[in-house]
Amino acid sequence: MGRKLALTGILFVIASLFLKISGLLRDMVIAFQFGDSYQSAAYFAAFTLPNMFILFFTTGMKNAFVPSFIHANADGHGYHHFSQIIRGTMVLGLIVSIIGVLASPLLLPQLFPFSNLQADVQAEAIKLSVGLAVVFFIAVLLVSLNSVYEAYLDAESKFSLSVISQIIVIGSTILGAVLFADELGAYSLAFGYLTGALLSYIIKRLWFVPKDSHKVFGKLDWAEIKPFSIIFIPVAITVMVGQVNLTIDNIFAGSFSDSAINYVNFAKNIVHFPQAIIGVTIGTIIFPILSKAIANANEKGFKQGIEYGLMLTLLVLLPAVAGMMWLMEDLITIVYERGAFTADATAATATVGYLYMGSVLFFSLQNILNKAFYSKKKGHVILRISLFSIALNVALNFLFIALLNSYLAIPLASSVMALVYFALNWVVFNRTQGKLNTRFIAKDAAKIIAATVAMLSALWLASGFLEGLHIYIRFVLTAISGAIVYVIAALALKTEIARFLISKLRKS
Repeated sequence: MGRKLALTGILFVIASLFLKISGLLRDMVIAFQFGDSYQSAAYFAAFTLPNMFILFFTTGMKNAFVPSFIHANADGHGYHHFSQIIRGTMVLGLIVSIIGVLASPLLLPQLFPFSNLQADVQAEAIKLSVGLAVVFFIAVLLVSLNSVYEAYLDAESKFSLSVISQIIVIGSTILGAVLFADELGAYSLAFGYLTGALLSYIIKRLWFVPKDSHKVFGKLDWAEIKPFSIIFIPVAITVMVGQVNLTIDNIFAGSFSDSAINYVNFAKNIVHFPQAIIGVTIGTIIFPILSKAIANANEKGFKQGIEYGLMLTLLVLLPAVAGMMWLMEDLITIVYERGAFTADATAATATVGYLYMGSVLFFSLQNILNKAFYSKKKGHVILRISLFSIALNVALNFLFIALLNSYLAIPLASSVMALVYFALNWVVFNRTQGKLNTRFIAKDAAKIIAATVAMLSALWLASGFLEGLHIYIRFVLTAISGAIVYVIAALALKTEIARFLISKLRKS
């Protein structure tokens, strides 16, 4: 069992790494083709609203379907449950797509007026953003069906297959831009995404998901769908909060310039790379474990899973965040600065990236707490806090913009909001679900922080030697030397989670 879990985890990490690299390649293609122009700003603006519902279905479905399917399967009606959920989701996806297509021409010009552009360019940017949003909303129907299949694959611990289907979508988006950007402009990205969503559905339907596991068409059993909806909707709305907050960020950025929208999105996408690889990977692997612990009434194993998930996230993520901040300008230069993306855009994006790093850390830790709530089917408990975070983000943006008079207030507000969001959920979890072992968490967290400080101190001492090297060599040597120092420091300080991880790897 341990060997199988380790192999599953390794395959999932590899697949997730490819997913994030493909996402990074997509952003590199956008930066190369469109730089910080109005076309890239229109793309980011257009994607914000559809992406709320894309996350609503994809991440929300995984968080709700995995525990519900595990329980349904244990009760002997997994086939019926799977069939009913995909039918109900198809109806909901169709409704969202139709409303989105009809509402985009009304909402987009109000949310993103591109008022800082000249009149003719402004009209073109608004028209482009609306057209792109319509194509993305058409794709939402396919995304809704894909989300159920991906959640099923996760429930069966076939995490890598679930991720591969997402890589297909991003890969198609990249290919569309590379082949057709000159002819179609930013539309090449939207049509590439739509094509990828269709291909992903066909591939999962034909090869990934067993044909005898469900039926897409048939009568709706509301007695089966309704209890799931009561769990799914609060969870999915909670998942949407992150994208709602990004939309808020984009709206505030648009009040400065279309370039500010680009800096916010390029920076956020690259700095959240460690969160998507580390935080999401750990959360995804631990989710079925927590769900099974609840199904088996193993409260001790459930809490220990949360504690180790939190500390494992911190162990790997904190040095990654610190190292990324140390290398931020080099990183932005290497990833984005080519084609239409200039050195000035690099400097602006890097500055935004520094201020977004707090959100990376706290949202990653929050992801573990979310999985704990979802595995107990308590997603509604954190819904109020999630909605409060939206209001807090708006208030902080107004406050920091008034103080700084700069779009740099936007990432700063996001990081502060993430800290408050995690702190509130921590308090709520300990009060409503029973206290976690704070002594273990505080002690190990202090050691992880000390190891990270040791890593940064070593990099500071070596900076004089590394500074004169070519940017690629400097980047690689800094990353490797920092990682070595951190691992040695974490082991020397006898970090318990590090020793636990090593023992598990040896046994596997």
